[in-house]
Amino acid sequence: MIPRFSPKQQRVLRWWGAASPDRGKDAIICDGAVRSGKTLCLGLSFVLWATARFRGQQFALCGKTTESVRRNLLTSVLPVLEELGFTWEEKVSRNKLLLRLGGRENTFYLFGGKDESSAGLIQGVTLAGVLLDEAALMPRSFVEQACARCSVEGARFWFSCNPEGPAHWFYREWICKAAERNALHLRFFMEDNPVLTPATRARYERAFQGAFYRRFVLGEWTAAEGLVYDFFDAETFVQPVPAGEADRWVISCDYGTVNPTSLGLWGRFGGVWYRVKEYYYDARLEKRQQTDQEYADRLRELAGGREIEAVVADPSAASFLEVLRREGWTVRKAKNDVLSGIRLTADALKAGRIVICDPCADAIREFGSYCWDLTAGERDQVKKQFDHAMDEIRYFVATVAAPEERADGFFAGFVERRVS
Repeated sequence: MIPRFSPKQQRVLRWWGAASPDRGKDAIICDGAVRSGKTLCLGLSFVLWATARFRGQQFALCGKTTESVRRNLLTSVLPVLEELGFTWEEKVSRNKLLLRLGGRENTFYLFGGKDESSAGLIQGVTLAGVLLDEAALMPRSFVEQACARCSVEGARFWFSCNPEGPAHWFYREWICKAAERNALHLRFFMEDNPVLTPATRARYERAFQGAFYRRFVLGEWTAAEGLVYDFFDAETFVQPVPAGEADRWVISCDYGTVNPTSLGLWGRFGGVWYRVKEYYYDARLEKRQQTDQEYADRLRELAGGREIEAVVADPSAASFLEVLRREGWTVRKAKNDVLSGIRLTADALKAGRIVICDPCADAIREFGSYCWDLTAGERDQVKKQFDHAMDEIRYFVATVAAPEERADGFFAGFVERRVS
């Protein structure tokens, strides 16, 4: 079934047509809010333009990885193309897609722009056009190399992305210079996606706070500044340890030798995870480092004879994790994407899916001190201080609490684009 399109999506679909006032542009940039319908209309428009203007030419579909291109772009675009009469043949091993309509056929290659070395993957190919999905997640060298390959007469560039910080190279070089580059820049909002109901939009809007709200809801290229969890206050988010017995127990761990070690004991009561108790040791403050075995002993004391389902820890703490395994603990390596973990943790706190309890004084202290690093340049970073309980809580949410919520139902923290 061909979906309904909003006026802004229709503009994307038609911008290259003979009747469009935008037809003289060399590029189109669609940025803005998450779930705003950018990807579907841009992907459809790209294929329709390629088919209408070219025959027997080569094009590039680019994402962070080739798998993310298939998942984020092709899974939504191909069914609509089929409704329009297109047929296709995919050669997965060669990351190659042949698209046909009537007597016209063009070749679309899939490329992943994961890191600086990715630029070499696209060198040597001659293209009539390129679509870069989530361009702000790709290195500049890859994006520029992809554009440089478009040497066929009439070639155009197509970009989509969610905003990052204002120092990001793509913002400076493409968004701010859209007129200079003869590019059509369209900023999308959730209201531009007719599929989303008002209730669904409201749920997404509640999922973000601070800079992430301004970026992913308001569509602004804004800096992350101040406290990471600027909404957190003890009166609202700290509660007593609940009465009764938890149905599950997990310990999360951020391990340090010279830096502090933070252990958190989590119990699930009535479907909500409570951080009921903690162990926090700062070797610099105490002027004495502890051994792996001593930390393992402290972890056992924190468990207090409870049946611990797993210890979730940073996988870089290899020697400590080996000690735990030898003592019979089930160890799970934590998911350690910092920005994704921060968004998931903020959402879980605001939604009441995780709760910090009174005895967790060091975690409560760190919530009031954990800040963005304003000197980090174009990429968001947090200051590497007052972050040990914060990291350990983030490990728990990303590895245990968030996947549970995702399996059980809607979880707005996962609206950022997935990459492999």
